[in-house]
Amino acid sequence: MLEAVVIELDHHGADFDRAFVLGYSSGGNLTHHLAVQLRADSADLAPVRLRGYMLLSPLFGGTVQTKFWRLTVPIGENQDYWLVNPFGPFSPSLAAVVLAPMLVVVGGSEIMRERVNDYATKLQNLGKRIEYVELKGETHPLSAAAKKVIQITKRFMTMYCNSN
Repeated sequence: MLEAVVIELDHHGADFDRAFVLGYSSGGNLTHHLAVQLRADSADLAPVRLRGYMLLSPLFGGTVQTKFWRLTVPIGENQDYWLVNPFGPFSPSLAAVVLAPMLVVVGGSEIMRERVNDYATKLQNLGKRIEYVELKGETHPLSAAAKKVIQITKRFMTMYCNSN
């Protein structure tokens, strides 16, 4: 499947050496897990080289904050399930994982803001290259700040598109 996508994108002149992954809301959660699985400079996607990851209003869980999480985990699991809480008691340690740079954006008035801030802070404390941006007054979704989000992601991509 990946080979077919690469052939099609190559036909359109895609630059596989400067690729980024962006995930919004629950897609931000998936982006986190993709970043951990592939790690920095993974040869698994050759000829694609992922330069960084962008998580926009990622949706993470945990038992500390459970307003609507009971519907997002498998039956018999709780909000600390490893797929929704990357720093929960059942999650693998990220200390030794080499991650590509990450941009984490969240609305300052978003209900999950504290959880997203905690995620970014914990990764920063582990020495990961994380840029955290909080958009004052914005909620989930970030549609009212679309132009600002595009500027932020463009700057991040430009900064890391040629990095090693």
